[in-house]
Amino acid sequence: MSLLTVGSVAFDAIETPFGKTDKIIGGAGTYIALAASFYNNEQNIVSVVGEDFPQEMLDQLAQRNVNLDGLQIKKGEKTFFWSGKYHNDMNSRDTLVTELNVLEHFDPIIPENYQGVDYLMLGNLSPQVQSQVIERLTERPKLIAMDTMNFWMDIAMDDLKKTIGMVDVLIINDEEARQLSGEYSLVKASKVIRAMGPKFLIIKKGEHGALLFHGDSVFFAPALPLEEVFDPTGAGDTFAGGFMGYLASTDDISFENMKRAIINGSALASFCVEKFGTERLTTISREDLDARIEEFVALTNFEMVHVIG
Repeated sequence: MSLLTVGSVAFDAIETPFGKTDKIIGGAGTYIALAASFYNNEQNIVSVVGEDFPQEMLDQLAQRNVNLDGLQIKKGEKTFFWSGKYHNDMNSRDTLVTELNVLEHFDPIIPENYQGVDYLMLGNLSPQVQSQVIERLTERPKLIAMDTMNFWMDIAMDDLKKTIGMVDVLIINDEEARQLSGEYSLVKASKVIRAMGPKFLIIKKGEHGALLFHGDSVFFAPALPLEEVFDPTGAGDTFAGGFMGYLASTDDISFENMKRAIINGSALASFCVEKFGTERLTTISREDLDARIEEFVALTNFEMVHVIG
């Protein structure tokens, strides 16, 4: 099935307790597309870059069967750039530099050959851009998922709630869920948020796994214990890409299959954090991914022995 990803293709500069990088490839759209490319899908991307973006990376995306017809290249302009520094706990970070550049006036143009797409993943962009994409599709996809962040809750809550009401799956972290809902309990928060429109809610908890809510059902997926985490940047987007890539490849949006999709997304995210930027995602094989998924299965597989007293 076909998957459309809308998100930033960008430059990052990252500092963690394990080291720092110069300008490297990043962006939600990049991570999502790379993660989804491990599944047999027709992949499309809508994004924008400047003239400074390397052709080598565009070629790499194309080699992974990502259709770049919807990627705008703005001549004479610069690509979006973000720089951040992570604290020792790797769960919090400070933004050092944000240069919107081509993203400041991004108009998401949907090519004609993208119309009729089966699945849509809206990466973290302004809610106005996200809703524009949905409105510009001539047919509603089978499943629409979106990511967002605290920033949009702070400055564009009304627009954000409108967009949330247009999607089927919302993917956010625990801090964002609490801010959006006004509830500390994630169970209560999930009810408030799903009342806004999405049938499914995924709440990411970083190194503590992820929760999937639908109706009265809840599924918890653990995070794989890792010896070292070099760079958490892009892990959430990688998770979303693996999640949506798996759903599109199986063409099954049942709650049971979403459980499997979450494990696939978690497995890919566990690779992403092992190196800076997108480096790890570009070096692993499908066999590596299958082996990592088996580790997740083993992590939660147990049998109960009933003891008669």
